[in-house]
Formats: sequence, structure tokens, C-alpha cells
Amino acid sequence: MSELEIPITDAENFIYCLEVVPDTDTTETTEVVKILEDIALNQNITSIYKACDTMEGLEESLNYLLYDDHNFKDYEIIYLVLPGEANNILINNYYYSMEEIAELFEGKLNGKVIHFANKKILDLTDEESQYFMDVTGARAISGYGFHSESMSSAFTIDRVFFSLFYENDDLKEVVERMYDKYYKLCTLLGFRLYY
Repeated sequence: MSELEIPITDAENFIYCLEVVPDTDTTETTEVVKILEDIALNQNITSIYKACDTMEGLEESLNYLLYDDHNFKDYEIIYLVLPGEANNILINNYYYSMEEIAELFEGKLNGKVIHFANKKILDLTDEESQYFMDVTGARAISGYGFHSESMSSAFTIDRVFFSLFYENDDLKEVVERMYDKYYKLCTLLGFRLYY
């Protein structure tokens, strides 16, 4: 596969990343953290990263962002690196539905783009995506229709999505540009956006 041409953004931009890990007490740096550091250095997109290993930890991490981080308005993308199946996420051996996640984050994601890495499949009906956005206040939800153990979206297409979004926040144009330029990769991973 040829190397991705990732646009560099001019202004400083922000991503808030929540990653589910087996145990937050381990101090091992995840691949996602390394990728976020590289994105900060090479794409001028700063991130705040939080690891969590329980649903309570996920909720606390989001509440920290909402109530303690005075730069919350600067974070347009909430990047969720969560394992799971179809429209469920897996935390601490328990599955939570997208409806449960929406209710947990009720009214807390106003205007944000929620982007799921391809550790879980995102395949919502129009009704399900609309419910999620209505309840949370999110502007859009994006992710992938195919899970791949061998190809992490964090290494590849997520970086392109973040840069293109911060270059031009017209979501329809961002998706068109992604498919124009990286059709094979977008198709292979089944990139999709609900707005």
C-alpha cells in the first residue's frame, strides 16, 4: 500500500480520545497514544487522551472533559477507540448498546463529531443514528463497517479524516474527498458517516 498523503492543518486543532484498555493501572503506552503523538507532531492536531477500563471510567473521562477542561469548545472530534461488535461496545466483559451510550452522554456532546476507530463495527440505521445524535446533541457519528485485526484505522484513514475535517468542516465534502483520494481503503474498511 502506498503511503498516505495526509494534509497538514494550519491552525492548532484538538481531538479528545477515549480508549478502552484491559486495565488502566498498567502504565504501558498503547499504539493509539503513539499515533496521537505523531499526529500532534506532524499534523498540528493536539489531543487529550484518557484510558478507561470500566463504563464508570468512560463516563468520568467524558465528564472531566465537559466540566473541568475549559478548552472543551475547542475539541470538535471525540475519538472513541472502543472494542465491540456491531452497534455495541465492550467494556470490562460487558456489552453496552449504542442506545445506552447515547443515554449516558445525553446532551453532553453538542456539536461534536463522534468518531469510532475500527475496533468495533458501526452499522446504524437512519433511525438509530438520528436517535444517538438527538439524545447526545452530536453533530455526526462516523466509523467503519468492517473490523480488521490486521489493519487499524488509527494507523491509516483516521489521520486523513481528522486532517480533512479540520481543513474543511463540511462533512459531505470531507467524505467525498476521502473516497476520491483513498477509495480502496475507505471501501476496505467501510468508512461511513451519519449526520
